[in-house]
Amino acid sequence: MKHTKSSCRALRVLVGQIVLAISVAQARNDAPPSSDKAWLPPKLSDYENQLAGQRFHEAEAGSRVSINPRKTYNLAELIDIAERNNPETRVAWERARQAAAAVGLSESAYYPYLAASAAAGYDRAFIPFPTLAVSPKFLTDPTLSKIKITGGGSLVTEAKVYRAELNAKWLLLDFGERSAVVASAKEQLMMANVGFNATHQKIVFQVTDRFYQLGTARQKVLVARSSLEAAQTVEQAVQARIDNGLATKPELLQAQQQSAQSAFDVEATTGSESDARVALVESIGVLPTISLHIADLGQRSTSEQTNGSVDELIARALSQRPDLVAKLANVYAKQNEIRRVRAEYYPKVVIDAHVSETELDVSIAGSKYFGDNQPTWGGFLTVSVPIFDGFARRHKMEMAEAELRGAENELAGARDSAVREVWKAYTDFKTALRKQDSAIKLVSASQNAFDAVLESYKNGLSTYPEIVSAQRNLASARSVSHDTQSAIYTTASALALSTGDLARPTARPVRHGTVRSLPR
Repeated sequence: MKHTKSSCRALRVLVGQIVLAISVAQARNDAPPSSDKAWLPPKLSDYENQLAGQRFHEAEAGSRVSINPRKTYNLAELIDIAERNNPETRVAWERARQAAAAVGLSESAYYPYLAASAAAGYDRAFIPFPTLAVSPKFLTDPTLSKIKITGGGSLVTEAKVYRAELNAKWLLLDFGERSAVVASAKEQLMMANVGFNATHQKIVFQVTDRFYQLGTARQKVLVARSSLEAAQTVEQAVQARIDNGLATKPELLQAQQQSAQSAFDVEATTGSESDARVALVESIGVLPTISLHIADLGQRSTSEQTNGSVDELIARALSQRPDLVAKLANVYAKQNEIRRVRAEYYPKVVIDAHVSETELDVSIAGSKYFGDNQPTWGGFLTVSVPIFDGFARRHKMEMAEAELRGAENELAGARDSAVREVWKAYTDFKTALRKQDSAIKLVSASQNAFDAVLESYKNGLSTYPEIVSAQRNLASARSVSHDTQSAIYTTASALALSTGDLARPTARPVRHGTVRSLPR
């Protein structure tokens, strides 16, 4: 009775464990039960705890570049930090390394394949043996069966096997299939390499653009503070005229309102400056909590961007932009894919050889083990010729040709886009340069107008609306001037990016006779 109860209890525990295991397995693979609200997936808290415990620490302490909190970094130094520290460059680098490994993998098909194996085992088997008897009637009647099975038994055998073997396989001839695969892998490597360069160019442009956005935001803070000072000056002038009985109370209230608006603009522009700083720090690849001092905008020569006509800039872009190089490499890769598919129509010649050492020991009906060990070897020259495959190769060829035409069209479209981008960047840059002189004159004229109207107002020769208008015009002119200067820098960077000159690696001399013609 006790044994029965313990067995039942053990059975219930086993069933409970099975049910729990099944429910856990099913919960791990379940989708959300409904689409109308969020749900809590199993083990979500484990992932969140891991992120909370490691993510911030790694991002802060795992920086590949140490930041000096007492140093003020200029644009070139910020770009250097971004290129070494931004995760996107490491991702692009790993992709290039993966493509390089793929080239080595494709080249391995040229080498023989060697495999060594060893095995040891035991086998027990039996062989049935019948008991036979000759029929006496066979002597008088030969048509009757001579032998009859009257019973039987079995013979048990035991065997021990030890075997070591070396196999070799070598593809000798494939009519260019391997060379096409290797060439395609090398084109993929070129795509990954220029993609790596394009990532650096993108990061350099982002850092440059956001650096100038931060500089512009800082300048706008200064403009807002200057406007606040001007508004306070106007308010003091109004107060002085009220003290002398020359102004009215509404004018003073309007002046106070203008001062309050200017103070609000200072706070708003300060917030925009903070946002611009966060955006710049993000493009560098460090956390906003890290103390990083950034230099103000300095004077920069832009004469190097004006070298050459727009046609020369377009020609330079079409010959060196990383995205165009990648698309050209993609065209070559598709051409090699057609070569690979075409090679499938031809035979393949393979050498297949093996050598082994085998020891076999056998025991029959409990006898002592007996046996021998002998080497074995063999070699074959195999020629395989594809005859019919259900039109698979023809469909593969159609797919490869379509992919090639698509890659050629992508290259043509990318060229057209590059021309438009260079043209737009060039015209934007030239426009910004032309606006610079007008902006300088506008600031000077607005400042002179404000000073004159303020002096005139103090002397009672101008009205309050006139001085408010002059103040707003001065603030607007200063803001336009800073926007124009920032536009010169950003459009110059955009022009360098559009032509492929931004962060371009050092060029190597091109050997004559090694340039392939571009696909039409």
